[in-house]
Amino acid sequence: MFSLKEKISLVTGAGSGIGTAIAETFAKAGAFVFVTDRDEKTGSETAARIQAAGGAAEFLKLDVADETSCAEVARVVHERKGRLDILVNNAGIGHVGTMATTTGHDLDKMYAVNVRGVFNVTKAFIGGMLARKSGNIINLASIGGVCAVRDRLAYCTTKFAVVGLTKCIALDHAREGIRANAICPGRVETPFVKARLAEYPDPKKAYDEMASTQALGRMAKPEEIAAAALYLASDESAFVTGTEFLIEGGWTAGK
Repeated sequence: MFSLKEKISLVTGAGSGIGTAIAETFAKAGAFVFVTDRDEKTGSETAARIQAAGGAAEFLKLDVADETSCAEVARVVHERKGRLDILVNNAGIGHVGTMATTTGHDLDKMYAVNVRGVFNVTKAFIGGMLARKSGNIINLASIGGVCAVRDRLAYCTTKFAVVGLTKCIALDHAREGIRANAICPGRVETPFVKARLAEYPDPKKAYDEMASTQALGRMAKPEEIAAAALYLASDESAFVTGTEFLIEGGWTAGK
């Protein structure tokens, strides 16, 4: 079950965290993975680890906020493989702030990556998918895309937009062979989160406070998010489209 054998996939932001876990999981399931990231060092390292483990992968440098970069990556993918079966829009950035403390520049910066980035990459590949009447798009949103999170105004605004964008793609192109779903994780133990926790005077207390938001009392592992992406990428989820796929440890259970 959940085989991706002979599938061609691309994961943005695959140089660390959830993106790395998804790329490695897809490769283990048999997919060829285009590992993309703005950071050439971490992206290349992810591709190299996949290859060392016997998987098939290639690194391509990609800045999702740059339309020209997206178009060039799409050109290379189609030139080398002829198609893209699975697109995972994972790249994203975070921001802490309320309406009172968030600037217009903050919001624009978040929008450029988290929303326009998803749009740019999908736009670069949607034509080929429509021509083949086949395509699977998985967008990484957040629990902050289905409910408000305190002190995360700009972040939540962009993630709500990602969920809406996903639903529109799914509805517009469902009968043209394209599926689109949004994964909405709760807090996840990524390298970025661990680095931020280390900056607190009491990292364990900070972790416990963040983990307590989830009913399970812990954060998710990147591999747990990747497992959901594998399901959505596989043929077993053929009847699933336009969803917010929540993996949030019971965050919303009592709401």
